[in-house]
Amino acid sequence: LHLLEEFIKVKQLTKKRNLYFHDEDLIVEDMPIYRTSNDNAWVNIIYGCNNFCTYCIVPYVRGRERSREKTKIIQEIKQLVKEGYKKITLLGQNVNSYGNDSPSQGNFASLLKDICKIEGDFKLTFMTSHPKDLSDETIEVIASESKILKEIHLPMQSGSNRILKLMNRKYTVESYLKIIDKIREKIPNCRITSDFIVGFPSETEDEFNQTCEIVKKIKYDGIFAFMYSIRNGTVAEKMDNQISSDIKHERVNKLLQIEKEIQSQKR
Repeated sequence: LHLLEEFIKVKQLTKKRNLYFHDEDLIVEDMPIYRTSNDNAWVNIIYGCNNFCTYCIVPYVRGRERSREKTKIIQEIKQLVKEGYKKITLLGQNVNSYGNDSPSQGNFASLLKDICKIEGDFKLTFMTSHPKDLSDETIEVIASESKILKEIHLPMQSGSNRILKLMNRKYTVESYLKIIDKIREKIPNCRITSDFIVGFPSETEDEFNQTCEIVKKIKYDGIFAFMYSIRNGTVAEKMDNQISSDIKHERVNKLLQIEKEIQSQKR
């Protein structure tokens, strides 16, 4: 997209087709951005993904993780604050991985600290976090920095260890619960939300019920529940024992009803 103007000019001058090989590691900075999110500005900090969850196509279409330069991120946010934006939302398929591909940039926790040093009246949040990479240091920074909103979206996807392994999520129910305990210990007022996928290939009724019990146990402040859908080119596409649409609809409705009851109890 950043070369569109140049391509048009070359076409006009040469009247020929031109072949261009894109460097997938390239991050194009300083592109004009048209924002439509009122006083909330979305800021990408990392592109791509290295996790290869078996249901997800992102690593294949967006490539491996590539972190933006911290100076560019800080520069962009300073300008946004100057323009009057009151909320900055950091974006990435896995924001916790920021800096892993470029250690000189520092990690995600250090990025949060540096953004909080920016002068101005704004609040900071981010999405999405992967449970396997949410560090104690990041939790401490969220707890201690007044500019960071006390909210964490932490997708769990399933309450069954067998299904989590099939999904290639790289954590267990037990390790996930320990993270939740840490968050609630360090940030007692933290709003915690999550994602769940029901009807993953071979998911049994008992495994689905384990997911329901986890939601009841954690009592999230909100969840997003999705029926598993096949993505061409993913590992899960070829898995045996695909679940019928009727069962997936039944399960997602049951999970959303549990969520509804939890929220009504919190009012």
